[in-house]
Amino acid sequence: QVQLVESGGGLVQPGGSLTLSCVDTGGTLGSYTMRWFRQAPGNQREWIATINWSGGIKKYADSVKGRFAISKDNAKNTVYLQMNSLKVEDTAVYYCAADKRATSVVDEAGMAYWGKGTLVTVSS
Repeated sequence: QVQLVESGGGLVQPGGSLTLSCVDTGGTLGSYTMRWFRQAPGNQREWIATINWSGGIKKYADSVKGRFAISKDNAKNTVYLQMNSLKVEDTAVYYCAADKRATSVVDEAGMAYWGKGTLVTVSS
């Protein structure tokens, strides 16, 4: 059973960096495509990054491309989101999701497993 737990959120100044982690306590993360989503106050949840089961395919939303990097360590059942050059508009609750559909799928609907999220606040 996949059970996702995010961590690493917090308060950071604009221009700063944070690394989020998502651990699958069920130990099966290696066979899933993993995605990060975020939801800002008053907004719908939006997709921001995807990594396939092997780590060989990575995709990013335009809003984070060049600033965020997704990676995974299957041995540790963990996926990461390195966030650099953070902006105030990056403030949101960040969620990881596990699914076995193609990496082209970015709609939150139908994702098999979700974590409970971790809050990132970018503010001076």
